[in-house]
Amino acid sequence: MAATDLLSGREVEVRPVGVSPVVRDAVPGITLTRPDQQKRRHRKLRLPRMARRVIGPLVVLGLWQLVCSVGVFTKVEVASPIAVFDAGRQLWADGSLQSNVLVSLRRVAEGLAVGVSIGVVLAVLSGLFRAGEDLLDPVIHMARSVPILGLLPLAIIWFGVGEVPKIFLIALGTMFPVYLNTYAGIRGVDVKLVEAGETFGLSRWGLVRRVILPGAVPGFLTGLRFALVGCWLIIVVAEEINAQSGIGYLIMQAQTTDRTDIMFLGLAIYAMFGLLAELLVRLLERRLLSWRHGFTGS
Repeated sequence: MAATDLLSGREVEVRPVGVSPVVRDAVPGITLTRPDQQKRRHRKLRLPRMARRVIGPLVVLGLWQLVCSVGVFTKVEVASPIAVFDAGRQLWADGSLQSNVLVSLRRVAEGLAVGVSIGVVLAVLSGLFRAGEDLLDPVIHMARSVPILGLLPLAIIWFGVGEVPKIFLIALGTMFPVYLNTYAGIRGVDVKLVEAGETFGLSRWGLVRRVILPGAVPGFLTGLRFALVGCWLIIVVAEEINAQSGIGYLIMQAQTTDRTDIMFLGLAIYAMFGLLAELLVRLLERRLLSWRHGFTGS
């Protein structure tokens, strides 16, 4: 008589006492594989993320140099990356590059400080109070429809040809994106969160400080990202008119002498500052929005 062992899955012949049983395999053996071993087999070689982010700019530089080397454009039309690097080294050696870059950075910092501050204050007033929305929001929407660079002649008439008109234009250009996105962030806070705060006994100021303003931080950071890009677009034109220093001044001086390499150097500096501003906003998002987990791609 045969029986099946439940633990091993094998058939065991049952015999009287004193007779050794005969064991026959009824089920083939199963080899278990750990999940981590399966993942190792299918795991692909992947580059670090920082290395992958560097590949794109390097490819652009390589194509740029290749186009210039084969003679698609002349040196006057498009300067090669090597020529731009040499121009930057020459300007750095005589100290003109550092001084003009610092002047542009100071103008951008002052304009941003004024524009972001005003944008946040106006957004809070319009977002928290209906009276503020009725009084301020229509005026701001009309004002942002006016081209910022079109105000340059008026800014020179109002403030002269010094530093004030440049800072005024930067502040005006950075105020609108901060206002719009912060206002949308305040009004986009979930009503259930506000009701939950009221249930726990939060006062009006407590709701603003603990629920509404933290919920508007993502919108503010989005507006700050647009403002950091817009300030460099504005200062390009602001520094090319009635300026005696700055990156835009270098570009204008290079235009009079057909120094395309210096022109491309100035544009490259603007691009690098824009990239650094984007990295700064991402760092702020990681610190201030550590509670938010969104889709990061596959």
